[in-house]
Amino acid sequence: MDNTRGSIFMILAMAAFAVEDMFIKAAAGFAPLGVVLTLFGLGGMLIFIGLTWRRGEKVFNRAVLSRPILIRAACEVVGRLCFALAIILTPLSSASAILQATPLVVVIGAALLFGEHVGFKRWLAILIGFVGVLMIVRPGLDGFNPASIFAVICTLGFAGRDLATRAAPPVLSNMQLGVYGFFVLIPTGIVLQLFGDLFGFEALDVYTLIADPNAAWLILGSVVFGVIAYYSLTIAMRTGDVSVVTPFRYTRLLFALILGMLIFNEEPDAMTLLGGLLVVVSGAYTLLQSRRSKVVIDGPRLILR
Repeated sequence: MDNTRGSIFMILAMAAFAVEDMFIKAAAGFAPLGVVLTLFGLGGMLIFIGLTWRRGEKVFNRAVLSRPILIRAACEVVGRLCFALAIILTPLSSASAILQATPLVVVIGAALLFGEHVGFKRWLAILIGFVGVLMIVRPGLDGFNPASIFAVICTLGFAGRDLATRAAPPVLSNMQLGVYGFFVLIPTGIVLQLFGDLFGFEALDVYTLIADPNAAWLILGSVVFGVIAYYSLTIAMRTGDVSVVTPFRYTRLLFALILGMLIFNEEPDAMTLLGGLLVVVSGAYTLLQSRRSKVVIDGPRLILR
């Protein structure tokens, strides 16, 4: 049941992240990206602070200074910043597709750092899902965009964040992790706003938010869906086996394709649809395989075969 619950929350998180990306990309057309990230972080932090107080918990906990949380914060900054740059400088579908390499990095990290046993069938299912992603992207040198390197870097950042979340002290609740996760985006956005010209961004007027309410509404939408996504992802990464839950990250690309069809009138071809089908099948097979796994006691460890 832990694997089922974790998988459901992972799918919910990916759906919310896809909508959040859409809002951020649209908001960046009305306001500076640094301002968007700052307000996005501030809004998410305030919401999680309220949820933390509602549970009777303290916002600050000494455990926030532990190594896993500090590593998590650094990876959060790298992942969020690079992905924001990626979706602004490259097509949303391309950035989302590159991001789907994250599960491979997470599973490898889980095997190396946490000693999780990943059987051959699970590796095969994950690789099949990745093949489905490649069928959708169909990468080629002619179509390579140098700005896509930001999407590549963000996969390492998000993978590190997820692994650090798994290693986070149990004393920290999901609400508290949400507070800290959104907080680090505030200074990140401020720095980006101050030095945005290094990335080729124009120094847009901050008061654009007041002059054009569209930016404010878009940022608000990104905050709402960002909170839902972040909370769901935190639950997913702290529930069940990482190697089982992680492959459902591939569904983020499917949600991005659906949004493209409904919002931007995109028409995916047969190869894209077939690749998406492989992504779904690989994730479903991984979950079914975990239910059939037998638990064998080997000294002090439990190994799933």
